[in-house]
Amino acid sequence: MIRPVAKLLIALVAVALIAGGAGWFVSRQIGRSLAGPDPVSIASASLQSMQEQNRLTPFAARYVAVVTSTQRRFGLSARKTLIMPGNVRYEVDLGKLRQQDVRWNAGEKRLSVMLPPIELAGPEVDLAAMREYDGGGVLLRLSDAATRLDMSNRAAGQRELLAQARGPVPMRLARDAARRAVERSFAMPLRAAGLDATVQVLFADERGSKRNPDQLDRSRSLDEIYANKAA
Repeated sequence: MIRPVAKLLIALVAVALIAGGAGWFVSRQIGRSLAGPDPVSIASASLQSMQEQNRLTPFAARYVAVVTSTQRRFGLSARKTLIMPGNVRYEVDLGKLRQQDVRWNAGEKRLSVMLPPIELAGPEVDLAAMREYDGGGVLLRLSDAATRLDMSNRAAGQRELLAQARGPVPMRLARDAARRAVERSFAMPLRAAGLDATVQVLFADERGSKRNPDQLDRSRSLDEIYANKAA
């Protein structure tokens, strides 16, 4: 049997352990409160919100393709010209963003975000605004040349619209618009929490450029930060 004194000692030890654990928990919570909002938790919540948004369309533009096709048969020729307007959307698939794409530099109070590449959606051809012109001639009236020329022009028109959309100027405008939109999405919650932090948004092919002077090497991804916390 356990003597009364031994029972008392066991009870006192148990109370001390419980009190110590409670004190550690309270002190930890107080420490967290005094430390202020956690930028990593805020960034993680912003990332989840953006992933749920799925796709971002930061930029859209309208282009006009002018193409001409010619057919020659039996010593005759036929020509048709097509004017094809179309709209192209520039999108970022936010569902591809992962925690390793978001990095926090505690020393410089900077959040860096690496975006997936811009994707083009379209072109959406404005059928009502299309215009076709032909040079007339016997071949157009007596053969299927008109149909073949129409098919050739429409395929060439779509290729031309995409070629214009992939030009350096519209791609730069689309990237800048995407950067601004994503920067706001991460910066606003940080500022609302009273955190003085900067947000830098980059595309993967900008790593090592003047826009990104090796800043990511001194930062840690959200995955790495949460792994260290769990360890």
